[in-house]
Amino acid sequence: VQLQASGGGSVQPGGSLILSCAASGFMFRYNTLDWYRQAPGKERELVGSITSGGNTNYEDSVKGRFTISRDNVRKTMSLQMNSLKPEDTAVYYCHLYLRRDWWGPGTLVTVSS
Repeated sequence: VQLQASGGGSVQPGGSLILSCAASGFMFRYNTLDWYRQAPGKERELVGSITSGGNTNYEDSVKGRFTISRDNVRKTMSLQMNSLKPEDTAVYYCHLYLRRDWWGPGTLVTVSS
């Protein structure tokens, strides 16, 4: 299994970013995938998930601002982040649970004026 997040960067408050997770090594279309994030000095937290059927759920602080989607042909998962806040600053990771936890290298998102 390989997961690779990309698309991070620096953005001003109120701005937008799209993160992408490229996946390989497993049956992508049949699995739930997640986005997690870890802010400086804090524990890693679940941002949201997308099931094989495309159903999504989100952590309360990102509801209405973040949208997770997936492309089963390209084997990618995306995280559209709008109305970004300084508290969204974190390293973002894509995650899969398939017999064990799989993590890819994270991508840093910095929200600052």
